[in-house]
Amino acid sequence: MIDVAALAAHLAAHPHVAGKRDIDIACAALGLTQNSPGRPGDDAAAIPDGEGWQLMATEGFMNDFVASAPWFAGWCAVMVNMSDILAMGGRPLAVTNALWAPDAVTAQEILRGMKEASEAYGIPIVGGHTNLRTAQPQLAAAIWGRAKALITSFDAQPGDLLIACADMRGAYAGDSSNFPAFLNAPKERLRGDMEILPELAEDGLVTAGKDISQGGIAGTALMLAECSGVSITIDPNRIVPPDDDLRRWMTAFPSYGFLLTAKPEKAAAVLSRFHARDIGAAVIGNVEGGSALSLTDGSTQHVIWDHEVAPYLGLAPIKELSHA
Repeated sequence: MIDVAALAAHLAAHPHVAGKRDIDIACAALGLTQNSPGRPGDDAAAIPDGEGWQLMATEGFMNDFVASAPWFAGWCAVMVNMSDILAMGGRPLAVTNALWAPDAVTAQEILRGMKEASEAYGIPIVGGHTNLRTAQPQLAAAIWGRAKALITSFDAQPGDLLIACADMRGAYAGDSSNFPAFLNAPKERLRGDMEILPELAEDGLVTAGKDISQGGIAGTALMLAECSGVSITIDPNRIVPPDDDLRRWMTAFPSYGFLLTAKPEKAAAVLSRFHARDIGAAVIGNVEGGSALSLTDGSTQHVIWDHEVAPYLGLAPIKELSHA
């Protein structure tokens, strides 16, 4: 039996969820809104280009993570950026990196991870910045992609269903929240899975979406709710975690995981695209009017966060002022 009230309180205070508040500080300092060029708040900046969009994104990694897991950090530099492009309905084109390390030996393991991920996903590394005279290893990477049709964070609408999909063919990396499903996976499978999101976008089957990031299902749903200016209610009883630990899974970072919204009549078609490739996918909630992310036990809603009362990313839709 899930104690939904306790789970909601746990998620509201979890550092993986609260950590996304840093974005609000950066956006405020830069004067950015979701109406700024590239529409901040999305997984990648979308720049109109002919009949499609150029996509740009970047990721940086905690120094302790890079130092303790250099190969994994290198792989993630490609993988996490790739997920941002896929979440937008795009196909990744190329990656660059910025690498700092105290010596060539330390840098080698990071670069090996990047190289192997580049080869597995078929995304070339085309340049970057290297400094081997620093006190500690540091890593960031940027990616370019292109989309024919977009999946955005801004278009979830009341009446939509919330779908969670994740590749469960993996295991947690030690005691971390990272859930890699790419280890020992054939590159043909990885590349085939990359096509699902662009094809969903091009076939008009989803209304909005985001990749499940470090905030997990909870933090990602909250970002999606705020960017779209809606409420999202999640039924935790519909979520099947890989190890029966729902608390952990709600803030986990899967190597392949997305939250999508779809009209009820299109949800089955969306689920079938993932199921056909042995990727877990299920309807886990609803999009409604309002401004809260909540969990439901079937009769009562337990609020995790109200983004109108306490802005999360600071990127909610700008309300037009009414005039008498």
